[in-house]
Amino acid sequence: MKGSHFYMLLDYRQNMFLSFEFGFLLQINEEAALAAALNDYLTSRSYLAGFSPSQADQKAFKLLRRPPDPQHVHALRWFRHIKFEYLNLPSGKLQLPLIRVQPAWSPPAGTEVPQLRLYNSLTRSKELFVPQKGNKVTWYCCGPTVYDASHMGHARSYISFDILRRILRDYFKYDVLYCMNITDIDDKIIKRARQNFLLEQYKEKKPQAAQILQDVLSAREPFQAHLAATTDPDKKQMLERLDAAVTAALQPLQAAMDSKAAAEVVQPLAQVLLENSKDLLSDWLDKQFGSEVTENSIFSTLPKYWEGEYHKDMDDLNVLPPDVLTRVSEYVPEIVDFVKKIVANGYGYESNGSVYFNTSKFDGNPQHSYAKLVPEAVGDQKALQEGEGDLSISADRLSEKKSPNDFALWKASKPGEPSWDSPWGKGRPGWHIECSAMAGSVLGESMDIHGGGFDLRFPHHDNELAQAEAFFENDYWVRYFLHTGHLTIAGCKMSKSLKNFITIKDALAKNTARQLRLAFLMHSWKDTLDYSSNTMESAVQYEKFMNEFFLNVKDILRAPTDLTGRFEKWEVEEMELNNSFYDRKFAIHEALCDNVDTRTVMEEMRVLVGQSNTYIASRKNAKLRPNRLLVESIAVYLTNMLKIFGAIEESASIGFPVGGQSQNLESTVMPYLSVLSEFREGVRKIAREQKVMELLQMCDVVRDETLPELGVRLEDHEGQPTVLKLVDKETLLKEREEKTKVRRRRRKRLLSKLQKLDTSEGMAKLEKMKVSPCEMFRKETDKYSQFDETGFPTHDAEGKELSKGLAKKLRKLYEAQEKLHNEYLQMNQNGN
Repeated sequence: MKGSHFYMLLDYRQNMFLSFEFGFLLQINEEAALAAALNDYLTSRSYLAGFSPSQADQKAFKLLRRPPDPQHVHALRWFRHIKFEYLNLPSGKLQLPLIRVQPAWSPPAGTEVPQLRLYNSLTRSKELFVPQKGNKVTWYCCGPTVYDASHMGHARSYISFDILRRILRDYFKYDVLYCMNITDIDDKIIKRARQNFLLEQYKEKKPQAAQILQDVLSAREPFQAHLAATTDPDKKQMLERLDAAVTAALQPLQAAMDSKAAAEVVQPLAQVLLENSKDLLSDWLDKQFGSEVTENSIFSTLPKYWEGEYHKDMDDLNVLPPDVLTRVSEYVPEIVDFVKKIVANGYGYESNGSVYFNTSKFDGNPQHSYAKLVPEAVGDQKALQEGEGDLSISADRLSEKKSPNDFALWKASKPGEPSWDSPWGKGRPGWHIECSAMAGSVLGESMDIHGGGFDLRFPHHDNELAQAEAFFENDYWVRYFLHTGHLTIAGCKMSKSLKNFITIKDALAKNTARQLRLAFLMHSWKDTLDYSSNTMESAVQYEKFMNEFFLNVKDILRAPTDLTGRFEKWEVEEMELNNSFYDRKFAIHEALCDNVDTRTVMEEMRVLVGQSNTYIASRKNAKLRPNRLLVESIAVYLTNMLKIFGAIEESASIGFPVGGQSQNLESTVMPYLSVLSEFREGVRKIAREQKVMELLQMCDVVRDETLPELGVRLEDHEGQPTVLKLVDKETLLKEREEKTKVRRRRRKRLLSKLQKLDTSEGMAKLEKMKVSPCEMFRKETDKYSQFDETGFPTHDAEGKELSKGLAKKLRKLYEAQEKLHNEYLQMNQNGN
């Protein structure tokens, strides 16, 4: 009954007294016994339920003619509640006092909350992400084969996975264990180490020009035969470039030797030929003498050096180091044990000291399936042989397999190759087994995520899956397989083996790590990304756009205010911006849940900044301050998102930090710059009032020439405080250079116009340019009676305040004169 409050023995929300489980109490006639039984009953039950008393309450109360004894605490409390809070009418019925109660509450319907879905290569669709063990995510990523410099193709994978890892860890708050390998035993490493070693030995012998020419011609014959037989267009193009470089160096040397030129002419030409031919010459030397190399240290020295370079590159790119790093050379015993168990489970066989995986036996087991990722690639011998390695596809090696689709788990070492002991004799691990054994050792029988480049799907990742599931006898070694898209240069795949690559160091010489990361963020992690000047220019402009917003917000927040002044009334404009802020945040969350769609996220952030800029500009145009807390909350949110993405390295509260990680340059220097800016503004005001143009010019020199050299930008706004910004010095110098070019072009056009005018017209134009905007209206005393400190009229001749329409019209004339006068000052300053 609405508006009343009751007590009763039980909560009769359902069935009321129909399920009267304590009805036995009413059968007790003796009052003392009833009080004792009632007390026992109430000891373990609630008798304050908040609903109407039942008939049982009323009957029990009538049976007790007096309060229960004090030792019956619960029964006594119940009796008092009934007696003193309800009125006992003569009719014998309880009447309820009119005490208001809370109305019934119902929860809101709510809306559907987006959930994280990832594109899983195992299903080729977006799947709901569900870690196997609560909030913990186990993740393995294929690392580099370290035999050369890391290039932007590697950066495509490692930056993309770094972004994904940071978002899962810092945005979705998963507890991520990230494991990555270093492949330091591989056919490519062995071959490159031997080639480098043999080529160095060749150079140390200091061969004469004739010997170099003869050896290059000998090496060129098998090279050109290989070129003629190559059908892959990308590889053929790469080989043709090498051949063209050799031809370009051959011709001058041959011509010099035919003309019997002096040794000081011939030998430098021979060195050029040697440099241009080093790839085909080193390959020729390896085929002749590679099996004779016994210097085993070269097989560890080369990968150790390039692993160090790789880690330096990742540090420079702000890529987080893995939680666990595994090197093949450190896991050989575990790899041997892994192969032994695969053989014991019936999925591997030994042949001539090597061990191969039996794909037919594995695929024939109902529990297993071979090539889960790319089943249509089964039987692709070209891909399979590339996976086996150049040193492992000779006719004798291929004949050791039961099926062409089988692949090596353990390779018997040949002369000139490093080796380790095993039950099958001296040998070394196959490429695919390395990841299965190392990831299995660290992450166990099943992991949440496995990542790698798109081109690793088959055969590498399919073979990894087969090996691991053969070892663990399961079919769920990897739950989610993530593959990053290719990186191309002008549409061509970037590849080390194709010698079509830009090293990470070269890329960082052109753009910053932040700009590279922004470029990746502006594209889907799973799609192909074309690395080009247009791509990078878009990233540079995005960075500039965001940075200007951050600098403007910092300037707003530097304006002095007291504690209460920070809190300002929200008008319609603030409500609109805040509503948009929440809409953008929700859209960003939806995008991140949708396969971590950073491309959409970056666009939503751009829209939010654009709306914020419009709001700030409208407030300033109205001579009003933007709402500090609102613009600050937007800037902090955007900063935090960029931190999560790894685009901001330091602990700056807003925007891109200035200075090194060891110091917050902005907080250190800004107080001094603020003093300088205020002093300069005071000087400018006096110079305008006293008409001291030289002082105004000096103030402009400080703004345009001196401070940019220190990485400081001053922005003067008419009628408003000067804006201070710390900006990268190189950026400011480029801006200054561009402005200088624009001014020169403008002066040139103006002088040309003046020269074309009659003398009288030209002089009149020049005289008009000389007039300062501060003075142009002061002379018109018949129209205006009051002016502000800049000389802009505020009242008409009769003392009335100017209308908004007239003021707007006069402002345009004022600004046009200001441009003219500035051009005159520049011409004068440059001696024109």
